[in-house]
Amino acid sequence: MIFKQQHKDPQSKARTGTVTTDHGVIETPVFMPVGTQGTVKAVTQEDLVNKVKARIILGNTYHLYLRPGTGILEKAGGLHKFMNWEKPILTDSGGFQVYSLSELRKMSEEGVKFKSHLDGSEHFFTPESVINIERSIGSDIMMVLDECTPYPCEYEYAVNSTDLTTRWALRNKEEFERTKPLYDHKQFLFGIIQGSVYKDLREKSARALGDMDFDGYAVGGLAVGEPAETMYEMVDFTTDFIPEEKPRYLMGVGRPENILEGIARGIDMFDCVMPTRNARNAYLFTSKGYIPMRNASWKEDFTPVDKNCDCYTCQNFTRAYLRHLFTANEILALQLSTIHNLRFYMNLVDTAREKIESGEFFEWKNKIVNIISKNINNNTED
Repeated sequence: MIFKQQHKDPQSKARTGTVTTDHGVIETPVFMPVGTQGTVKAVTQEDLVNKVKARIILGNTYHLYLRPGTGILEKAGGLHKFMNWEKPILTDSGGFQVYSLSELRKMSEEGVKFKSHLDGSEHFFTPESVINIERSIGSDIMMVLDECTPYPCEYEYAVNSTDLTTRWALRNKEEFERTKPLYDHKQFLFGIIQGSVYKDLREKSARALGDMDFDGYAVGGLAVGEPAETMYEMVDFTTDFIPEEKPRYLMGVGRPENILEGIARGIDMFDCVMPTRNARNAYLFTSKGYIPMRNASWKEDFTPVDKNCDCYTCQNFTRAYLRHLFTANEILALQLSTIHNLRFYMNLVDTAREKIESGEFFEWKNKIVNIISKNINNNTED
């Protein structure tokens, strides 16, 4: 992987760069729409390319392993061909999904045994098996198998969990180096730094994984219930120990203001289900705050969802129409809202990139984080 840092903000750790893969160059900072099961919910691949302007999407090893399964993916020629997506794909290892199955899993040194949420069947993930599943998927960027600690988390548990993640990371790396891609493109492997909210463990994890020389590094185990300020503190601390020449990925984050604060602390890559999930639940993000789209306030509001947005939805439809679609339970409501929310996130990281390049990021970020986090319940936001 070629990561090239281009600009740095003089008043923060924010930076711009490019990540080069065989499926394209990814400009950073970047937000990755979540396509857990080989699809970003409620939108087509054409929407993602032409209306959202997505540069990379995320798939999930756990879900793709359960269905359609590695056999189908290999026969299709990998996930790119299976879903007709020509841009880069990153796959999570499934560690977070297994973590969420706390009643249905059992951890051991060898790996993790879990029961499928679909039919209760038993399965076993090891660092080695996850690498081979991700080879079958054919993602451009693969994540190691790790254990995501809960919050709150006792220090002793965090110590043992972080050490296990480190041992698993080495096994992931060894299996990655022992195997080869199944398709006609390169694959890269990211390590995941853990340590809960304990700085000594975060440093220990980052240094140990840094010695393994992964292609990039993720900060995991955050956005699991801890206060936002604690998350920011952990990110700010941890990025100091990630090599400058490697891309940095904050997993599962988050709200628009979380992304801007992450960029300010040196993060390059983000993913989260929030824009798509909120869209399907009639919550739309705008430059003035977020809007509960079912509110009666919008019944006769014939203005765009966001006057400052260039997305397909805002250029063609009104708040009154979207509210009507939601109250009528029309499927188009989900599509138009998802296009808008994802495009809003893309515009957010693209503007951040422009502000970093012009040296204005820090002041701009501080000015808008409080604005975009507001809840707009009526049409008085102007």
